[in-house]
Amino acid sequence: MATATLPTRREMTRALLASDSSYDGVFFAAVRTTAVFCRPSCPARKPKPENLEFFESPREAIRQGYRPCRRCRPLEISETPDWMGRLLAAVDREPERRFRDADLRRMGIDPARARRGFARRYGMTFQAYCRGRRLSGTLSALREGRTIDDAVADGGYESHSGFREAFGRSFDAPPGKAGTVETVALSWVETPLGPMIAGATNDGICLLEFTDRRALERELADVRRRIGTPVASADNAPLKKLRAELAAYFRGELKSFTVKAVLDGAPFERRVWSELLKIPYGETRSYEALAEAAEHPGACRAVGSANGRNRIAIVVPCHRVVRKDGSLGGYGGGLWRKKFLLDVERGLRP
Repeated sequence: MATATLPTRREMTRALLASDSSYDGVFFAAVRTTAVFCRPSCPARKPKPENLEFFESPREAIRQGYRPCRRCRPLEISETPDWMGRLLAAVDREPERRFRDADLRRMGIDPARARRGFARRYGMTFQAYCRGRRLSGTLSALREGRTIDDAVADGGYESHSGFREAFGRSFDAPPGKAGTVETVALSWVETPLGPMIAGATNDGICLLEFTDRRALERELADVRRRIGTPVASADNAPLKKLRAELAAYFRGELKSFTVKAVLDGAPFERRVWSELLKIPYGETRSYEALAEAAEHPGACRAVGSANGRNRIAIVVPCHRVVRKDGSLGGYGGGLWRKKFLLDVERGLRP
């Protein structure tokens, strides 16, 4: 089942049999005889190679009828592999450096593994990650009043034209207008329900979604279109606050988010999302009750659609809306996640 984004079957089999944690997040291994899927680093007894099936994501394994291993918990994001941690540290030390394949090999890291690992974990290749870091640094330098010459040098660009082209492609503006450029900063957030991608302007959070959701690419494009600003890999104050509050929420220590949610949508959508924010922690509302609260009684289907278009999961608690009979109904992140969130708020999970 090797694809353009998966290693070869031989390589994946070797990694699984060796419990190689450096492949965690790159692929998931399922065992036909037990109907269980695992991380590559799972310490459980190894199956016969002919009984293995490989997937790019837990979502694909679940759709094929496999359940997550209780020992290695593949639905919970693993810690950053050592090799990836060393690469991230190297980029932090020298964000302006252009890392070549030869540089990675000298660090004992296979360039192909770096490409696959970063693509799976961050949604971009290692080189794209480095480019984003360089551009973010040059944007900050220009906003601080430094010259374009300084920004070109600090960003590791070989020429002004190369820098201008990269800047314009990423920020939809010439370098001379850096002070006016507003971006949606994107960052990776790890949660007990798996990785999420968060987006925020300086005003607040405008995106929080599970990375395995089918609609993610459309939502990213929708965020850029509605807010009217480019999207870039970066960090800002609202994202830092969001990570801290999410951690407290999953520990059961936070019942109300204070990070601001930027509700950008059609008037009816914003009304529904505003009503979602009023549902108390630990409680639920039916679609019918939500429609009445939004002053559109009987518009249950329209309310459900607006609920499904909510781009800020958990913070704007669409998981608190259930069917009239109390059953869970739908949830873009999967019903198992909806149940998990409701159990957290009911004090049923540690």
